Amino acid sequence: MQDTADIWGQPFVHSIMLDRGLSENTVMAYERDVRRFLSYLDHTAGISPADVQDAQIRTYLAELTDLGLAASSLARNLSTLRVFYRFWVGEGRLKKDPTLLIESPKMARDLPQVLEFHEVEALLNAPTLETAKGLRDRALLEFMYASGMRVSETVQCRQHDVMLAEGLVRVMGKGAKERLVPLGQIAAHWTAKYQENIRPGLSLKGHAGDILFLSMRGKPLTRVAVWKLIKAYAMKVQIEKTVSPHTLRHSFATHLLEGGADLRAVQEMLGHSDIATTQIYTHLDRAYLKEVIQTFHPREQAAFHAQS
Repeated sequence: MQDTADIWGQPFVHSIMLDRGLSENTVMAYERDVRRFLSYLDHTAGISPADVQDAQIRTYLAELTDLGLAASSLARNLSTLRVFYRFWVGEGRLKKDPTLLIESPKMARDLPQVLEFHEVEALLNAPTLETAKGLRDRALLEFMYASGMRVSETVQCRQHDVMLAEGLVRVMGKGAKERLVPLGQIAAHWTAKYQENIRPGLSLKGHAGDILFLSMRGKPLTRVAVWKLIKAYAMKVQIEKTVSPHTLRHSFATHLLEGGADLRAVQEMLGHSDIATTQIYTHLDRAYLKEVIQTFHPREQAAFHAQS
């Protein structure tokens, strides 16, 4: 005999795996949240998902709060239940969505720290250019700040994803969603220098395939390795803020917006894939995105003034 999780949970999970193009981690989170909810209905509330009213949803969220779940986790669980009930209403099995009247938990937003531009410049200039590692690290730092790419996207980037002549990088983001990101002249210069002078020697030491950024042993750089080197360079130039790969990404976006860049352009370049917000994004012309980088990115402005 099938249990509640099999009857109600499996079709839902199967649907989001096929229809939504979500990452494996996101699907696993949906499945975990739904199974916890269905187990609660079976063993505590003693009702079917079809009989749930908004009062039961509120009681369930209150119990999760008592268990110590943070507001962000509560919000994710409620979001999962909204998608779950929307699915079954769409399938015609339910007539009413009991989550419609439930407000999302209020969350205090912990915004990442932003580096001032002079701090970014100090960080980018920190590597010693007389060594292979220093040249690689300079290229890596320039690449990340110029593109705003996530550290996971950066370490997975392949050489054939980088189109230096066009000033573009092909990025495979969250949920296997591909986007094109402009890469400025300075970052392209250092990336080319690394590819021509450093990477060939590193690639002989390991089996990294076409991965762009390699360790000194010739293997693909890891996220932890990138985090450690950024932290080390921040300490070297005496930046007192907590600096991580995400700090560069957040600084990239903040500096563009402070310079007057359009919010939608920055959102597209960052590759945000939040389910609740992606529908408001509009497709932007790639030439315009390149123009945004060249006009508002402080490194590109410096390059322009140096040439003029």
